[in-house]
Amino acid sequence: MVRGLTLLFLCQLVGEAIVRGFDITFPGPVLGMALLLAGMAAFGRTGPALDDAADGILRNLSLLFVPAAVGVMQQMGLIAANWLAIAVAVVVSTVVTLIVTVFTFRGVARMQARMQARRRS
Repeated sequence: MVRGLTLLFLCQLVGEAIVRGFDITFPGPVLGMALLLAGMAAFGRTGPALDDAADGILRNLSLLFVPAAVGVMQQMGLIAANWLAIAVAVVVSTVVTLIVTVFTFRGVARMQARMQARRRS
């Protein structure tokens, strides 16, 4: 599990270093996650160390929400002052996410159907 966590943190560090080094306005951890995805695509697998680390994180995922909940409670006045804008942003982003998910699912389903048709012929 230590190797998997080291890989995750290393990808995050590299992403953060690239973002800060090139003065890019982009979250470093997201770039690190994209680098991890590229590495997994290049090797075609995740490996047992990364699997163990991911399983450990997922088992304790609820603990990662505690700091966010505390932050929300500390900013309750700010949230109350801007509740309408927050509500609109949540609704709009949810609808956009659902639409993008549907189109992504349909595209992947078409791609898989084409791949299966090629295998059969």
